[in-house]
Amino acid sequence: MLKKRIVAALVVRDGIVVQSIGFNRYLPVGKPDIAVEFLNQWGVDEIILLDISAGRTGQAPDYALVRSASDRCRVPLTVGGGITHIDHIKELMHCGADKISLNRVALSRPQLMADAAHLFGNQSVVGSIDAAYTDLGYQVYDYQQRKLLDRSPAELARQFQELGAGEILINSVDRDGSYRGFDLNLISSVCNAVTVPVICCGGAGSAQHFVDVFLHTSVCAAAAANFFHFTEHSVTTIKALINRQIHVRHETHADYDGSRFDVAGRLLKKDDQELENLRFIRIEKEII
Repeated sequence: MLKKRIVAALVVRDGIVVQSIGFNRYLPVGKPDIAVEFLNQWGVDEIILLDISAGRTGQAPDYALVRSASDRCRVPLTVGGGITHIDHIKELMHCGADKISLNRVALSRPQLMADAAHLFGNQSVVGSIDAAYTDLGYQVYDYQQRKLLDRSPAELARQFQELGAGEILINSVDRDGSYRGFDLNLISSVCNAVTVPVICCGGAGSAQHFVDVFLHTSVCAAAAANFFHFTEHSVTTIKALINRQIHVRHETHADYDGSRFDVAGRLLKKDDQELENLRFIRIEKEII
């Protein structure tokens, strides 16, 4: 059985990683290359770098930013934002991207997705879909025009697969930055519509949210952005807790047996006597 993947999403605005809330509020976090380095050390399985500035201003991808991030990245790196031409994709691959993510451009120029899949292989193309719930059900959301489209995410996911996308990234606008958990109904509708792997994003706020989405949907990977930035030991503790119920890649010896966590999955302080005893135990530094 293939192990489920834990993915970190880095939303970049004007060259800075930001915390996105509902696709309309952005709080600064830090430099992308530093965030990538930390995520590598924490043992994340993949990283998705999404430059939301490039797409909105019409400028080309920030190749220097991608090159700097890829230099520190030791896991598969997906890059999206500002891609409008096949030459953009070629240059991003030269800068170190392993996959490219196509969102809005694939709606207006679907041939670009087909061409990318033909040149670089289906495994290198991710079809990204933003969706929101309405009275008519789930609808695709155009983040640039800030409006809903008369299409369902499941229908668009099928089209992306037919064009050659090797993976689908489904992001919930309603859950973005909410910490309320993944939208299981949205994710299931997309998973049931395609046969390629699906990555979900939007709403992660605890380790239990990852367990829930893996147990109750057929999603292959779960991504988070804000949660990994602001929760101590986030990737390591999530994997340790998830691994008790779901098969994930967990390369550290830290299984946190006997440790206590709060409802958000944050590691709680041990008793003073326990901490005193730990002073006399030698623990070699691990390289993940």
